[in-house]
Amino acid sequence: MTLDDDVRIARAAGRQSYGSQLAAAARRYPDRIALQLDDVRLTYPQLDRRVTKLARALAARGVGLGDRVAVLMRNRLETVQAYYAGLRLGAIVVPVNFRLVAAEVRYVLSDSGCAAVIVDAACAGVAAEAIDGLDPSPVVLATDGAEHHFRHADSFEAAVAQESDEPLCIDVDEGEPAFIMYTSGTTGRPKGAVLSHRNLTTVALLTSMSTGAVPEDQTSLLGVPMFHIAGVGSILPRLLTGARIVVYSPAVFDPVAIVDLLEREQVTNCFFVPSQWQAICALPGIKDRNLALRRIGWGAAPAQPSLLEALASTFPQAPAFTAFGQTETSATICLLRGEDALRKPGSVGQPLYGVEARIVDDDLNDVAVGEVGEIVYRGPTVMREYWNNPKATAEAFAGGWFHSGDLCRKDEDGFIWVVDRKKDMIISGGENIYCAEVEAAIDAHAKVAEVAVIGVPHEKWGQTPLAVVTALDPADPPTEAEIIEHCRGLLASYKKPTAVVVIDAMPRTASGKIQKYALRDRFSRQPEPRVPDQQPSP
Repeated sequence: MTLDDDVRIARAAGRQSYGSQLAAAARRYPDRIALQLDDVRLTYPQLDRRVTKLARALAARGVGLGDRVAVLMRNRLETVQAYYAGLRLGAIVVPVNFRLVAAEVRYVLSDSGCAAVIVDAACAGVAAEAIDGLDPSPVVLATDGAEHHFRHADSFEAAVAQESDEPLCIDVDEGEPAFIMYTSGTTGRPKGAVLSHRNLTTVALLTSMSTGAVPEDQTSLLGVPMFHIAGVGSILPRLLTGARIVVYSPAVFDPVAIVDLLEREQVTNCFFVPSQWQAICALPGIKDRNLALRRIGWGAAPAQPSLLEALASTFPQAPAFTAFGQTETSATICLLRGEDALRKPGSVGQPLYGVEARIVDDDLNDVAVGEVGEIVYRGPTVMREYWNNPKATAEAFAGGWFHSGDLCRKDEDGFIWVVDRKKDMIISGGENIYCAEVEAAIDAHAKVAEVAVIGVPHEKWGQTPLAVVTALDPADPPTEAEIIEHCRGLLASYKKPTAVVVIDAMPRTASGKIQKYALRDRFSRQPEPRVPDQQPSP
């Protein structure tokens, strides 16, 4: 053995990639249940062996270090296995939103240059349409007999069954990419935030430490979509402490079914967006249920003070933690602990340990306490870059800090409040909708001259998109139905406008830009947008 070999082995011994954490957990918790969905349970060693076999199946099909593996699945045990199998190989996992239409999925697959796609039966039709014509064509593994949707695909289970569970020894540096998480950009095209193994492992350790997670009281419900950064970021912190993760799989949120599940499985830890917590707290008899909750979390959208009071009243034994962040910061960047929720109503808390946050003006100068500025970050949870987008990366890291696009203020105790967003974004039921992406779709309609999309208040979802358009021919303006139908094949359902207003001319600044604030002032009191079935249930 050479000196170089000795150095390489020594370096490998000091590494703990995101993927290797599962193998470590399997050795640490040999008798515990790791994952559960309905009546199916996998212990930590069983999950680890399944991941190894799937990783070997991918390797046998040519997937290796740095290759991209797209995962288009609903919440299921195989989704977790697919994530960890890709990471174990040193590949880069690309979670794909299962609500996207084929054109949107195709863009993600093409932009990431995926070498493989792992898909379930529910998403197979969309995936097959998206993959058709891609060159080179990716390897496809499909569950539940969905192989017939594709020209060339293998059975997920058959592929796993054929492989050995002999441990894989692949040295993956913590600084290498682990995930590419696509988040819509203001240009109308999604951007891929590249998160490293170090990013995700660090945020898992910091959130576990900050919330006081311990193995003795952890049965965790994973109820947010796993394609979302909140879903990805919820897995490893639980596995680090030997928790049992109960997976909630229905595509539509059902508060009655959720509470039944919380009670039946004696869940101690769960996270929902505010609209979901609102539905749970409103259930008749909720305070009389035999629940074991010891900590609860909310995030992804603002919560009204009335909801925070309802949470404290409904679950007095369970401190409510507020998680604030974004995809580019590996999910959580600030945390509001339960004891501060009512003392600092509306705050998103303070930065995690080890993360620097400043509130600055346009010249990157700190603003005074209480004044509004953009919050910028620096630390080990901040993404590496935007995939294949050096211009957007340079803009995001101007001045050596990551620019969040969020306008915030800070009080004298260091607690942070989000005031507004510099980025033009709507949060509807916990899902981010970027106006530029919706506008690009509507602008392609033959009858539309101009379009501006704004968020209007909605009692249940927080906000929904309203499209304000001018007609190319004022004598023949587009109808609301025409616009919404036009968007059906271009945008995921939750992104489509729920109402359309035709006006004669757009309000403009002196330089000719559309004044969206004027549109918000004019239409913020519109009647509740129609088409309620379009809204998401994260």
